[in-house]
Amino acid sequence: MMNFLKKIFGGTPVDYAGLVKHGAVIVDVRTKGEYQRGHIRGSVNIPLDTLKQNLSKIKKDAVVITCCASGMRSASAKSILKSNGFAEVHNGGGWMRLQNQLM
Repeated sequence: MMNFLKKIFGGTPVDYAGLVKHGAVIVDVRTKGEYQRGHIRGSVNIPLDTLKQNLSKIKKDAVVITCCASGMRSASAKSILKSNGFAEVHNGGGWMRLQNQLM
């Protein structure tokens, strides 16, 4: 179980606040409705089911942090981005947890 969780969320702690401070882009892959009910200020909403068609909205050389409601869709988004040439992508997990780490 721990290996599964490490695979999804990463094995080493990430300084998300530091990444954002240095220009990382937060991509929220929840639906538009979910995003409208609450989101991280400054994040970009690209629903997971449209991510492949909207890759051009994200700079390939940007550091990207994906988030969603729980971390499952953001893990899928990370895989999509990595397989499309994005070099540094982090799964931030659930948006509320990520937001708390940015404070």
